[in-house]
Amino acid sequence: MRISTNQLYDQNIRAIMDNQKGLAGTQESMSTGKKINRPSDDPVGAAKVVRMTEELDSLAQFQRNNDLVTGSLDQQETILRNITNALNRARQLTIQAGDGALLYSDRQALAAEIGQIKEEVIDLMNSQTADGDYYFAGYQSEIRPFVASGTPGNAYAFQGDSGTNEVQLSNSVTIRSTASGQTVFEDVAARRNFTVTGTAGVIVDEALVSGLSEFDTFYKNNYDPITTANNNFRVTVTAPNQVEIRNLGTNTVLSTQGFTSGEPFSFAGIDFTLNGNVGDTLDFQLDPPEKKNIANTLHELQQALNDPSFTDITYREALNDAAVGIDNSLEKIAFEVSSIGARLNVAESVYETNLDLEVSTKEARSAIEDVDYAEASAEFAKQEAALTAALSTFPRISGLSLFNYLS
Repeated sequence: MRISTNQLYDQNIRAIMDNQKGLAGTQESMSTGKKINRPSDDPVGAAKVVRMTEELDSLAQFQRNNDLVTGSLDQQETILRNITNALNRARQLTIQAGDGALLYSDRQALAAEIGQIKEEVIDLMNSQTADGDYYFAGYQSEIRPFVASGTPGNAYAFQGDSGTNEVQLSNSVTIRSTASGQTVFEDVAARRNFTVTGTAGVIVDEALVSGLSEFDTFYKNNYDPITTANNNFRVTVTAPNQVEIRNLGTNTVLSTQGFTSGEPFSFAGIDFTLNGNVGDTLDFQLDPPEKKNIANTLHELQQALNDPSFTDITYREALNDAAVGIDNSLEKIAFEVSSIGARLNVAESVYETNLDLEVSTKEARSAIEDVDYAEASAEFAKQEAALTAALSTFPRISGLSLFNYLS
């Protein structure tokens, strides 16, 4: 087969150019540290690298979210624990205020401390983030949640809403990052109670709740939010030594008890002292359940301690209201603190998982795109030797001619 001079030159030049191209590619990979410097180097590998880079960006954002939400939850937990400490002190003062030996000046001193605790608690409930947002305002984070309203029975009003924010920590995990003051502080159950609605012949010396636990059980079992008539009851003196307690709505006799006019008797945690004869009656009803925020509970306790006109019964009832309100508030706050602890545990677990995913994803991406310098160095030496050989042999081969042999 005859090989023309053009073919010989083209073939050798092509070989030299190919060697130069390979050598340049290896040099670029060694300088950048990447095997894939453009999609054409490895289309499939380049697509995988893009996907892995996007995944690493998402993981980085999730970790930033985790850091932010962990700091916020830690701060909220600190706030709630400080409120708990303040309310525990208020509870001690409430118990102390029940001492019958206290003088009015002693009650005033207790009222002054309760007032300081109230201001501290309100300040904590209105705590703000570093950005100036209120932790417990719900979605209305720029509005101060608890403010003095001046309204009788609701001295401190809640201006926020029940909204809560959530933060995504991974593709499948989202946790609540805030709590609404509506849930934690505002919607606190007040003490359940009853109201005497009427009497016929009976003189009432006393009718009040003395056994809170027993009355709460009776209330839960008998209060009817739908048929209000079922919340009405009647105490009837059926004999000189006997009374009957009947539900007027269902006409069911609930209890028959011994009775002595002017002497106390108890029913479902309620102490009655009645003066009456056979046929006399007393009607009472279960009051609808109420909710009262802790600021109002402390405010009303302060007022009761400062008011010298309160009768003994009224004063004791005010202390009972305060004690139950404080206990229910502490229960609500404890539940939220427990919830924060659970969410912090989840955040920590997800953080560790994301770190593991980040490491494995980086390793997988590195295996696809990063250069093995030992392998690349050997390849560079081989390509350099091939190029050098091509450059040195081509002039000799191109100089060969038939005339060299004819001479």
